[in-house]
Amino acid sequence: MNAPDARTQEAPAVRAEPPTAAGRQADSEPIITVRGVTKTFGGVVANHNISLDVARGQITGLIGPNGSGKTTLFNSIVGYHPIDAGSITFEGREISRMRVQQIARLGLLRTFQQTRIYGKMNCVDNMLISIPHRKATVLDMFARHSREQLERAERLLHFVGLYEKRFLRAGDLSFGQQKLLEFAMALMNEPTVLLLDEPTAGINPTLINGLIDRLKRANTELGITLLIIEHNMRVIMNMADTIYCLAHGELLASGTPEEIQNDQRVIDAYLGAH
Repeated sequence: MNAPDARTQEAPAVRAEPPTAAGRQADSEPIITVRGVTKTFGGVVANHNISLDVARGQITGLIGPNGSGKTTLFNSIVGYHPIDAGSITFEGREISRMRVQQIARLGLLRTFQQTRIYGKMNCVDNMLISIPHRKATVLDMFARHSREQLERAERLLHFVGLYEKRFLRAGDLSFGQQKLLEFAMALMNEPTVLLLDEPTAGINPTLINGLIDRLKRANTELGITLLIIEHNMRVIMNMADTIYCLAHGELLASGTPEEIQNDQRVIDAYLGAH
């Protein structure tokens, strides 16, 4: 797919929307509420009676050992897995029985551990094809896009540090750059809340600080609430306002990064006793 002929010549600045007034305050109201959520697969309990809040305008972390149920909870929140019991609300609206596309249209999106990009297309075309289409037909997806959409795509590529590579094939980017592209593609959909599943996994350590900075800027400058699964403790302790820890499919502990680091239950279950 060829991008439109009209292209901006200089790296454009991101037009940031101001965060909500409640953003990043300790008493921010929840934008997502999870209450008593249980999910089983063939008799195996992946999540059991989990309750948590994601505060509007903040960064919330979700940690726990492998197999603790983090990704299952993510998938339930965005509609990939219908829950067996409990409720999930987004901005006060029950979403636990909605389809993925319905939830996405409300402004609740997620990224994945493995990138989902179009490797044979360049970065700009990846951005443009990620724009939601009402009819969602193949012809709609490959239709010409407006100059405004192209400019937004390029602004966001500049925001994540990929503007100079905007005409390169996405498959030729490094894995870390592909994750940045997927992040930019999610931003193209103007999410209210973005769920990220291990955003730093597999990334060259030299790129991690840049990714952390852009996630923080998306939160503070664009006003996007973030819920992040992360195994890199340095990363999540540096970013999150509140952290929830799962173990064996249940909520083990919650609190500030400092409280979580000093919680003996978390140390025993995840960080390891020293």
